[in-house]
Amino acid sequence: MKLFAAIALGLCLTPCMSSAAELNLATLTCGKYENEVLPAAASNPTADSLNTVMWLFGYSVAKSGAHVMYPEALAPFGFALDNECKSNPAESLLDALAIVKPEPKNPMNLTTVDCATFAPRHVELARTDPESATTIMMWLFGFSVARSGSHIFDADSLNSFQAALLADCAKHPKQALFDALSAVKTSKPAK
Repeated sequence: MKLFAAIALGLCLTPCMSSAAELNLATLTCGKYENEVLPAAASNPTADSLNTVMWLFGYSVAKSGAHVMYPEALAPFGFALDNECKSNPAESLLDALAIVKPEPKNPMNLTTVDCATFAPRHVELARTDPESATTIMMWLFGFSVARSGSHIFDADSLNSFQAALLADCAKHPKQALFDALSAVKTSKPAK
């Protein structure tokens, strides 16, 4: 199934959960992204550049109006975003994301995957490979944030997003994953 292709992407990756301050994509410059956000993993073991790029990838796809996941396009997307930002350090990250386009290979249409298929597979992946499950959830989180009209990246809200998405899927198992991602509302975690 196509969902397994998306999960296979996660199986190749070994990220850790990131914990960082909120990032406003409209005011974050490419230069700051390149020089402060991405290198954070080198000095902060709880930061994860891969999950940040995965979130940005999901966000970018949703902002483009697409409703598909491209399981094989993370690396090309990350390199293209890196090149765009290095070439234009004063550009906002939000503008850079509008320029960078993912390679449309093997798309998984989020409107054809229902919650009854997605949720149990995600729960099982979270049990057997929590790091890969987190990586995939970060893409979905970025996609959902863009669908909501926001441009704030808050990695600390991932757990509340995941709980809300899985709860919505439990209530509406026949609902398309795309619709669940468009409807999910999360609250800011208590600090």
